[in-house]
Amino acid sequence: MIQNAYLEIYLMGYNACMTFREKVLDIVRTIPKGGSMTYKQVATKAGNSKAARGVGAIMRTNYDPTIPCHRVVRSDGSLGNYNRGGERRKRALLRGEGARI
Repeated sequence: MIQNAYLEIYLMGYNACMTFREKVLDIVRTIPKGGSMTYKQVATKAGNSKAARGVGAIMRTNYDPTIPCHRVVRSDGSLGNYNRGGERRKRALLRGEGARI
């Protein structure tokens, strides 16, 4: 019984202990095909609305193909860069998923 209480407390604190990077990557994983979020929206959802540039840095250094970095765009409506082929590749991926850009 005591062990279960400790486990429950531990698991409740799991999200609080996640790094900003882990939170960002988890959020970006949930963006559906054809959808997008801005860097600022991702930062806000991860707990720091002023860290849009930090989100960009995380996207720029992420090469995990299961993370759809191309679905994160700028607040001004432009696409921004993409670390696996530039803006042209990002546009092609988004269009291929049915995104309206």
